[in-house]
Amino acid sequence: MIEITKYQPEYKELWNNFIKKSKNGTFMLDRDYMDYHSDRFQDNSLMFFNEKQELIAVIPANITDNVLFSHGGLTYGGVVSDKKMTVQKMLDIFDNLIIYLKKENIKKFVYKRIPWVYYTYPSDEDFYALFRYGASLIRCDISTAIYLPERIKFNERRKRNIKKAIKSDLKFKRTEDFEQYITILSEVLKIHHNTKPVHTADELRKLAQTFPDNIKLYAAYNSDNMLAGVLIFETETTAHAQYIVNSEEGRNCGALDLVFDKLINEIYTNKKYFDFGISTENQGRYLNEGLISQKQEFGGRGVVYEFYELIV
Repeated sequence: MIEITKYQPEYKELWNNFIKKSKNGTFMLDRDYMDYHSDRFQDNSLMFFNEKQELIAVIPANITDNVLFSHGGLTYGGVVSDKKMTVQKMLDIFDNLIIYLKKENIKKFVYKRIPWVYYTYPSDEDFYALFRYGASLIRCDISTAIYLPERIKFNERRKRNIKKAIKSDLKFKRTEDFEQYITILSEVLKIHHNTKPVHTADELRKLAQTFPDNIKLYAAYNSDNMLAGVLIFETETTAHAQYIVNSEEGRNCGALDLVFDKLINEIYTNKKYFDFGISTENQGRYLNEGLISQKQEFGGRGVVYEFYELIV
């Protein structure tokens, strides 16, 4: 028998401890990260307990108009479990989940699977359960990741740009200069996408202070002038480039190439993967070929981010 309980603040410590020992959870599923978005999303995260009242799985989620979503403030969600999870137990979880959703008058569940580069142990039990219960693939984004133990060599264009950056005497370092970073990001997003950054400099700084081992900003400088920066979200297995920015001056002197060279070949050689993030738009149906080509030139290859719809 499985009991499903809606998350409440009194479960925070239990939830966070479970995420830390899970086989597919990351710090982004920690309540201190999730609750940062509490003003934007109506949390409806679920906790699954067995007959011994042991927590065996959680789903980070929010609810809007009788639709349950893998949490909208997160890149991925789905069922988070530990190494005790089996396929049979996952099917049992889905059995009980569907009964629960019907009782709550929830019509469908939009489910964002956790990409495998974030697993610390095989975790595809939910993939099989989604198939068994007739879930439909409704979105597929393509990210680009490097398998760091066997890195593919950068192509000649990337090598030339790195040499240009070195010749220009650019300096690479970890920094907390979120003001310059957000200023460049705002300019780039306005020019190329007519959008604004999701976070302010203060918001990013607070997140980085809350998760100092996980959220880190690296940049290339010409004197005190930041030319390019990459905000890294670091998990046990993977360094993920959450936001990538390159100024016009940085483009002309290989600043971003220098940052990636240092991150991939020096800073994160102890990780399994370096994930550049997705290169798709319009619910995955448009591929930004220029963007993904740049990432592939560093040796990145495809990793999908999948969205499913489960009708209840």
